[in-house]
Amino acid sequence: MNSLYSEIMKRYGDEAKKLSDFENDELFEFLWKYMGILNPSEIFVVTDDEKDKNYVKNRALEDMEEKKLKNPGHTYHFDNYYDQARDKENTKILVHGNEKLPFLNTINREDGLNEIHSLMKDMMKGRTMYIGFFSLGPTESAFSELAVQLTDSSYVMHSEIILYRTAYGKFRNTRNSKFLKFVHSQGELDERKTSKNLKNRRIYFDLDTDTGYAINTQYAGNSVGLKKPAFRITISKALREGWLSEHMFLMGVNGPGGRVTYLTGAFPSMCGKTSTVMIPGERLVGDDLVFIKDVNGEPRSINIENGVFGIIDGINQKDDPIIWNVLNGDNEAIYSNVLVNDGVPYWNGMGIPIPEKGENHSGEWWKGKKDAEGKEIPPSHKNARFTVYLSSFPNLDRTALNAKNGVPVGGMIFGGRDSDTWPPVVESFDWNHGVYKGASIESETTAASLGKEGVRTFNAMSIMEFLSVDLGRYLNNYLEFGKKLMVKPKIFAVNYFLRDRDGKFLNEKNDKAAWLKWMELRIHNDVQAIKTPIGYIPKYEDLVPLFRQLFNKEYRKDEYEKQFMIRIPELLSKNERIRKVYQDIKTTPVEIFNELDREKNELEKLRKVYGDYVSPFKFY
Repeated sequence: MNSLYSEIMKRYGDEAKKLSDFENDELFEFLWKYMGILNPSEIFVVTDDEKDKNYVKNRALEDMEEKKLKNPGHTYHFDNYYDQARDKENTKILVHGNEKLPFLNTINREDGLNEIHSLMKDMMKGRTMYIGFFSLGPTESAFSELAVQLTDSSYVMHSEIILYRTAYGKFRNTRNSKFLKFVHSQGELDERKTSKNLKNRRIYFDLDTDTGYAINTQYAGNSVGLKKPAFRITISKALREGWLSEHMFLMGVNGPGGRVTYLTGAFPSMCGKTSTVMIPGERLVGDDLVFIKDVNGEPRSINIENGVFGIIDGINQKDDPIIWNVLNGDNEAIYSNVLVNDGVPYWNGMGIPIPEKGENHSGEWWKGKKDAEGKEIPPSHKNARFTVYLSSFPNLDRTALNAKNGVPVGGMIFGGRDSDTWPPVVESFDWNHGVYKGASIESETTAASLGKEGVRTFNAMSIMEFLSVDLGRYLNNYLEFGKKLMVKPKIFAVNYFLRDRDGKFLNEKNDKAAWLKWMELRIHNDVQAIKTPIGYIPKYEDLVPLFRQLFNKEYRKDEYEKQFMIRIPELLSKNERIRKVYQDIKTTPVEIFNELDREKNELEKLRKVYGDYVSPFKFY
């Protein structure tokens, strides 16, 4: 018997017996260390048993971290008014010495550990430490990563249980299994049961030990360890081991004759990620995070999650029928930071009248209420969320979700938001060109949400908010991964937000379904494409039947010409912006500069022949 287990038994009694069959020295060292620092009064070990899961849900209600809604099984939670999103300033990677990483906040490892351990001292005194065992991916898959979450928040543990597969049995039956580690404490709470000491909010990552820390915060993006905290750690692990951990959806697209082709897709926020993966008639596998690994030269992917932690802002019955039905169904759900009136949740953009009073993340709310800075408080926060099981979705591809060896990746999509540059869909020439496309993602801000419209934000691979390693080394890992593959996925870039000179969108919201079907056909070489300096674009005659089949609509030549125009001034401007970013990163792979040079030269040659704006028909 492990000597540290004996100490845990002495201190915590019967509950510790759930750990009696475990043979894992590293696990007991981890538990004993943080039991000593955090000093919880009791522990609760979450097994795979439904009784334990129900206990956590009931404790969330008893602790008033969640409250009931009228719909049975639905609850709501509020974070502190100033704890509504990821805290970039206090999110840091622990590094050795004074190492600097492009775009990242860093802190000396020894200093960071000393600081966070000091702040954690006795933080769980008088509270329960919940100990959760989870798997990122199917529990029996070689693709998956095991993880342990320590938290004193019943809401956080309840969220983990919905979003991930419990793996108590896997840990118990696997001797000395390796695992990711997450330590969270919400810290001192105010009268509304929200984290109080936000000045001491810290989210730190020790990549040496695959450990994530989060204190004095409840917001799930900081506190739910297996979500974005684990993502930062697995990005580093994937780089060390030669695979990909990505901010991507995973979906199956139905092709001719019953064929199903699986694609991954990376999009910054508000660029069409959710609306793409939720296209009616296609197959949902996952909406946010994937692992992609090489299996005998074939890229295969798993969704590492078992649930959805989605932005609810703007979800409405007309545009999002699948999600709407899930939110109004009898499945288990947690709403966070919405408006609640008479036991019913409301949120911005839901398409129905919203009450003029109720309770929200600011406390008692009424229309026109202002915060301490004099800003009017909306009914729900723009980052309000819903947490549900994936099994709640009728379009779920259950076989793919639980496939031990994942599903073959036929294509990868990188999407951004720009009003005047990229066409709606373009296919890269090859793997290296596709990596360059992903490395060039930009997303324009919108006036509605951020106050100033059209500001382009660089967001390579849609991963910049979560990056934990040097960007150049991350891109090099992508390039090296491609070299190992016998079957390389086709890589596409999409942009749903092109506008004309009057500011009108050139695409309908649902047009993305046609681009998706075209990508599926291209993956199997069922249709030809037109070669341009920026990649392969669709032929007009191949899109016409897709629009007729999907929308019963005639797709006009003038629509096609405007959408797929090669906009040389804008493309050259983008090329220069991206070049400047990577010139400042010493580790940028030479392949990125090769693609920048090739694209620039070809665009300049084309400009001499046809001028600034080139019709796609010129390439026929």
